[in-house]
Amino acid sequence: MKHIFSRREALAGLAAASAALALDPFSSSAQSDLKMILERKIPSTGERMPVVGLGSWQQFDVGTGAAERTPLKEVLKKMQELGGKLIDASPMYGRAEQVIGDLTTELKLNDRFFFATKVWTTGRQEGIDQMNASLRKMNRKKIDLMQVHNLQDWETHLKTLKDWKSEGKVRHIGITHYTDAAHSRLEQIVKSEQIDFVQFNYSIRSRNAEKSLLKAAKDKGVAVIINEPFEQGALFRAVKGKELPAWARDYDIKSWAQFFLKYIISNDAVTCVIPGTSDVKHLVDNLGAGEGRLPDEAGRKKMRDFIAGV
Repeated sequence: MKHIFSRREALAGLAAASAALALDPFSSSAQSDLKMILERKIPSTGERMPVVGLGSWQQFDVGTGAAERTPLKEVLKKMQELGGKLIDASPMYGRAEQVIGDLTTELKLNDRFFFATKVWTTGRQEGIDQMNASLRKMNRKKIDLMQVHNLQDWETHLKTLKDWKSEGKVRHIGITHYTDAAHSRLEQIVKSEQIDFVQFNYSIRSRNAEKSLLKAAKDKGVAVIINEPFEQGALFRAVKGKELPAWARDYDIKSWAQFFLKYIISNDAVTCVIPGTSDVKHLVDNLGAGEGRLPDEAGRKKMRDFIAGV
């Protein structure tokens, strides 16, 4: 996949520069010492959530063969070992729900994660049928978070989700989108509806959410999940061959992935960011953004200015 290949190139370029910084995020000692020390509360329940989770679009849409599934199994094992929790899926993501359900059951880890998926259809009964299918595929009697995907028929589905929550079929409910153009609508819903989560796009270069959506979610006590943190790999392509700035060590940043992720989670309105990967090394790198120091506002500006200049 193009964005994973681009990230590998960026990481390979960083490896040469890392000698000067004495940093190696992928060494065995770094992996064994890594702990997810940063968590944030889900405002509506007080439940604590590690700030880095796992997306499944593309990476988990695979067949039944061992060659395709074994790397994903290793990702899930390592994620649980290092304290990761939230796994995000959708019926839109092909076989991702089924693969996640199969592998977490096989690994006997299906009670160790926070399972989030979505309803992505039109019509009340169609939504109910699709959500029941998601429960079966993910091998769950109850879903931790059910979201209306890309606001499709959101008013219809949100009524159903509120009923399901009161009946105990879902623990949390939310809405999602992935484009700046949807932010104003998301904000209106955050302010007017009783929801637990809102999911949207946000990155160091794509900062429309900073205008008002992030603040609105924080003010209303709505947890925030961030998608598209790497802009589908465009950020890695932008820094290809470039060294991390020396001052990145001030924020315990050991890779470009951590640079991009720490910018996001340093905004305290963000509950969890969900970079997708099928590579254990990338997973360890991503989860590493959840430990150590975070940039303050001056540091965030320095990060923005640096990326604007590449």
